[in-house]
Amino acid sequence: MAKAFVFPGQGSQAVGMGQALAEAYPAAREVFEEVDEALGQHLFRLMKEGPESDLTLTENAQPAIMAASLAVVRVLESEGGFSLADKGSYVAGHSLGEYSALTAAGAFSLADGARLLKRRGRAMQEATPVGTGAMAALLGLDLPEVQAIAAEAAAGGAGGEVCQAANDNAPGQVVVSGHAAAVERAIELAKEKGAKRAVLLPVSAPFHCALMQPAADVMAEALEEVTILPPALPVVSNVLAQPVSEPVSIRRLLVEQVTGMVRWREGVLAMKGLEVDTLVELGNGKVLSGLTRRIDREMESLNAGAPEEIEALLKSL
Repeated sequence: MAKAFVFPGQGSQAVGMGQALAEAYPAAREVFEEVDEALGQHLFRLMKEGPESDLTLTENAQPAIMAASLAVVRVLESEGGFSLADKGSYVAGHSLGEYSALTAAGAFSLADGARLLKRRGRAMQEATPVGTGAMAALLGLDLPEVQAIAAEAAAGGAGGEVCQAANDNAPGQVVVSGHAAAVERAIELAKEKGAKRAVLLPVSAPFHCALMQPAADVMAEALEEVTILPPALPVVSNVLAQPVSEPVSIRRLLVEQVTGMVRWREGVLAMKGLEVDTLVELGNGKVLSGLTRRIDREMESLNAGAPEEIEALLKSL
């Protein structure tokens, strides 16, 4: 059986992230310094000290989460003396985490990965006026039920409103995204149809729906400007829920990912079908490890973000 390395997405940021790593390992400090230099900002200071309101801004959160993940990768390589390709069969990441996965697998340089995510975060934030869009988690309903609710919610407005399934995270945990009024209608419909919970999410823009098309256009241009190499491990694409390795396909799918649904549940099951029995989450928090347990209780889930977790992971690998 095989391992896959997975990388968290937005929402896993927290003030203080990366500080213990930087204090314990020179390799981690180097990553944070490289990212600061690439972005021309003191991002690591913001990660360590906050304020949380600034760290949570999409254009800061996205490269910060990647930096924390890549610091873990560099430490594993320097302390454990191995590459991810030696120990794993695939990489995958949740939304922005797909950039972390590709950078970890050598498709992007660290500097390019950080700059792309800064640009992606800013473009996603600017794609819709503040307050126009919203996202909501509909819990206790599966994807086909949520897709039907989203279609009904979109049709129930004045016309031309968007409401789409944005994240299929795990069984009974699907997120919708779109115009605020349509998302509010989806919440009410979900409650009527037996959802355990239906709640607005504290996000600044409606990610992974058609309203993000301006951001997709920005990323099409940005991705044309960088070199993408074949990754050392295939990346399980959010858009396809299947592994890809060709740079041309990676570039196209990263553009489609901005408006497309994150098919995380399907991606994890696809990896299981490819004989992966262990997912190793690298970076801040344990969100993906929790989703893995909900998707398939037979899959083992490991995670490493703090020094003691890295030491334990190195022993287990």
